Amino acid sequence: MTSALALRPLRVTLMLAAVSVGAAGCTARPEITDEPPPSATLSSAAPREAPANAVWIPGGRFMMGSENAHASAAERPKHLVHVDGFFLRTHAVTNAEFRAFVEATGYVTVAERDVDADQILSQLPPGTPAPPAELLVPGSLVFAPNRHVAGLDDWSQWWRWLPGASWRHPDGPVSTIDGKDDHPVVHVAWEDAVAYATWAGGRLPTEAEWEFAARGGPAEAEYAWGDAPLDPDRPQAHIYEGAFPTHAAGTRAVGSLSPNGYGLYDMAGNVWEWTNDWFAPDTYALDQARGVARNPVGPDGPDRRPGAMAARVLRGGSFLCSDSYCRGYRVSARSPAAPDSGASHIGFRIVVTTGTGGRPSP
Repeated sequence: MTSALALRPLRVTLMLAAVSVGAAGCTARPEITDEPPPSATLSSAAPREAPANAVWIPGGRFMMGSENAHASAAERPKHLVHVDGFFLRTHAVTNAEFRAFVEATGYVTVAERDVDADQILSQLPPGTPAPPAELLVPGSLVFAPNRHVAGLDDWSQWWRWLPGASWRHPDGPVSTIDGKDDHPVVHVAWEDAVAYATWAGGRLPTEAEWEFAARGGPAEAEYAWGDAPLDPDRPQAHIYEGAFPTHAAGTRAVGSLSPNGYGLYDMAGNVWEWTNDWFAPDTYALDQARGVARNPVGPDGPDRRPGAMAARVLRGGSFLCSDSYCRGYRVSARSPAAPDSGASHIGFRIVVTTGTGGRPSP
């Protein structure tokens, strides 16, 4: 596993629970106002009928982030944000929907492309040995259960680089997505998600849009369903059950559980979801210092601190979140991920921007 991680350093930063804390990174550039800090208020009516499989998120002001006991430093401080209204897909993009895109365009995902050794080495410190030839093949990261982990600090104990893993073969080359048309597509890198969104008449949500929508209306709820804790007997989110990471787990069909207050499914658990924003650990502190951030879009580029990884923000947690390890299913949880990375628990949903809502869903 170590050699595979060295092979693709930007593809293997896993987006689980912890994020790095450090000095100032890139500067976020939202529009700033001096409005007083009200509780969340709805700002607009839908401009037209909602596109297929999308709902209108009316926008408003809310306290973004969290300062509770489970919040990471990158979720702090809570700060006032305003987002305008937008149409958001009710569910993560499914295998069937992504297949329609691939069949229409011939698109090849990052995980399916040939590996360029020179490009990989250009991302590593000078003098780094070339990776073994057997690793210079298309593939992706796959969850590998392990009953004998030595603590939960080293995620390489339960992840492995698997040649042939892709959205078509989520558990490796012999696996398929037969019978899983309504499951969220996985093993998609950020650029794969952007390519689909563009084709479908949309874009990825900003981090602020995602969090506002995930809250479902209540301004400061901890979860997509409110403030009640997860009920193991009637779970409100699809996360890991039992002792992590001892047994296999995977996605479930979108919409299997109840939606939040806006009618959005799986804003907690199932798969992590790409947002459009670059990640920097100090984004919220910079926003708070300026006042009320209106439609923030995150930093204007990747984190430039020495040793920092260029990363986009993932939201929502996944089927691998567990209260013993990862509480990424909280609405405020943020996780950095390399934009050229995919894994078996990463998907996405889109904001619909065209009048027709893009291509029809299968």
